[in-house]
Amino acid sequence: MSAQLPLVSNPLYSYPFASGHRFPMQKFSLLFNHLREIGIATQANTYRPGRVRGEVLALAHCPQYIHAFCNNTLSPSANRRMGLPWSESLRQRSLISPNGTFLTAQLALKYGMACHLAGGTHHAHYDFASGFCIFNDLAVTARTLLAQKKVQRILIFDCDVHQGDGTARILQSDTAVFTCSVHCEKNFPVRKARSDLDINVAAGCGDQEYLDIVNAGLSQALRLARPDIVLYDAGVDIYEHDPLGLLNISNAGIRERDRLVLESCVTQGIAVATVIGGGYDRDQLALALRHAIVVEEAAKLFNAALN
Repeated sequence: MSAQLPLVSNPLYSYPFASGHRFPMQKFSLLFNHLREIGIATQANTYRPGRVRGEVLALAHCPQYIHAFCNNTLSPSANRRMGLPWSESLRQRSLISPNGTFLTAQLALKYGMACHLAGGTHHAHYDFASGFCIFNDLAVTARTLLAQKKVQRILIFDCDVHQGDGTARILQSDTAVFTCSVHCEKNFPVRKARSDLDINVAAGCGDQEYLDIVNAGLSQALRLARPDIVLYDAGVDIYEHDPLGLLNISNAGIRERDRLVLESCVTQGIAVATVIGGGYDRDQLALALRHAIVVEEAAKLFNAALN
């Protein structure tokens, strides 16, 4: 057993970015720095992923789309749908992050639990980018784990405030992967996909009602999926003041949700790999501290299992 909770990160996740853009590109480095300051991230337990191989990416994405993005030849309309300005730095991080989630899943299978300090790009579809998501790390990871016969069944449990539409569509015919999305009903995307289990949450929903919904949904998803591993998207855009959220969940509610999900997996002996998902607070330090909640809760459970 690893002596510390395995974490996966890469310095290239954050790069110089337009300050007026609504995507908080600096949150990844702020998150890592915070976890290092409080002693959860150390040199010994931090793993740095490299670029994903093209054939691995092509398990979940169209080769022509991969080529067009990497060579900056997407159409203007495709770039608008992506929502991020193309740059070499964006290309680099987009090719690393899917590998980061796959590495996190491998570490979770080895040690029981691991956290990726990025990931959750669930709006990326087979052949186009959408909603700040270029390549779908969850779909790539699921397909790769199965292709390499590391697991037989996977649950993707997505608690981002927005539906994981790209994940659902890419994996819709994969019987070994169960997709569950717990999301705000009246939010992006307007046209929802069909996950294996969709749980719609009403706008304005508060802590206790939300936690009851998540608890019931997770129990149902685990029962139906019978997974060897859970890929958990711990999006914090459910926060009451998130500009893209529409729910009314406190920081304490987020912490209880993450504890609930992680503890359920640990109690049932199921490996769990976490990704941070969405969060768009303009106060990027406050946002990074919110993303740290899932890692803090994972570290508590991981350390308790050692003692």
